[in-house]
Amino acid sequence: MPKTRPSDAVVEQRRQDVLRRVIELGEVRIDDLTECFGVSLMTMHRDLDDLADRRLLRKLRGKVEAYPALTMETATRFREGLNPELKERLAEVAINEVRPGQTVFVDDSTTLFPLMRRMAAISPLVVITNSISAIGIFGPAEGIELIVIGGRYNAEFESCIGPDALAALDRMRADLSFVSVTAVAGGRLYHPVQDYGELKRAALGMANRNVVVADHSKFGKTATYVHGDVSAYDLVITDEGTPADEVEAMRELGVAVELVPVAGEDRGRRQR
Repeated sequence: MPKTRPSDAVVEQRRQDVLRRVIELGEVRIDDLTECFGVSLMTMHRDLDDLADRRLLRKLRGKVEAYPALTMETATRFREGLNPELKERLAEVAINEVRPGQTVFVDDSTTLFPLMRRMAAISPLVVITNSISAIGIFGPAEGIELIVIGGRYNAEFESCIGPDALAALDRMRADLSFVSVTAVAGGRLYHPVQDYGELKRAALGMANRNVVVADHSKFGKTATYVHGDVSAYDLVITDEGTPADEVEAMRELGVAVELVPVAGEDRGRRQR
């Protein structure tokens, strides 16, 4: 009986898992990856060629290397493939905050892409964003007025930042804002790039209601720049995989925290 070929989703998940392994170790032999993931050498080479073509790792003779940590943490091409099922479930909850006729700010976080796709079906809506990727999501949608703020373009994030972006936000008002974060520890919010931390802080000042959307992988970590804490927000939407001490720290700061159930497959993957 012929062996069933894995789906594209299964292949991509394996490649993301391989990438995480390379990032954890910094450098690893290809033979070791083949043994670790239980695939043939040919399959592993295909996986690594794909990741190398996307500039997510360096493939060398007999081994692979991770790019510097900053690039891996920030690159949209890497972040978008992380925890896609969780991002969809977070979006299913977050979309309940949105009402027709509102003005809504969404930042460039890939966590918010599934939410953006749901927002595109709500009309009328004014959407303000610094994300260039949002043009492809909202551009074809009827009843959506899309305002993409200008500024200095950052190719890794596929979005705009800097003084011009901050000035644009200062001239606008929104009913609601959504942001995600790179790292949260003890309720404090962190980002590896200062300009993005400043933009998230500026978004707080232009919206009546502010919501953080972040899955459990963002918690218990720090980055170079602090851009405030969760007490400035009205709601944090995360999943039940977030450590209990992190959830408690946020609630002690006075913010509402909504926990989204984690599917069995995701729960099992975390425990391995």
